[in-house]
Amino acid sequence: MKNNAKPPFDIKTKIWFEKNGEPVFGIGRLFLLQKIESTGSINKAAKDLGFSYKKAWSYINLMEERFGYPLVNKKIGGKNGGGSILTENAKKLMTDYENILKEEEKFIKKLCLNLPV
Repeated sequence: MKNNAKPPFDIKTKIWFEKNGEPVFGIGRLFLLQKIESTGSINKAAKDLGFSYKKAWSYINLMEERFGYPLVNKKIGGKNGGGSILTENAKKLMTDYENILKEEEKFIKKLCLNLPV
């Protein structure tokens, strides 16, 4: 296929991390951590993503339990308000996952260039 030609179909993939056969991290949880990082709030991140605070907490707790280390440092609200910041482990996890997605995209593009049409 010529370099500028587009194949007559799309190749779709989905990548997630599992531990002991259980899903632990994927694109949705990446979005959650990114929102927590940008807003400084689990509650605001959940609202921005369209789900409940309880669901966001359950995702965080599940990830932390399965990975075995904290991802979010939480400061309880009150007079001065609360907040949440990501741990270095969370930032590394996000970077590693994003790098995998970039490599996947390169592979798919390369594969598409070599497909017979």
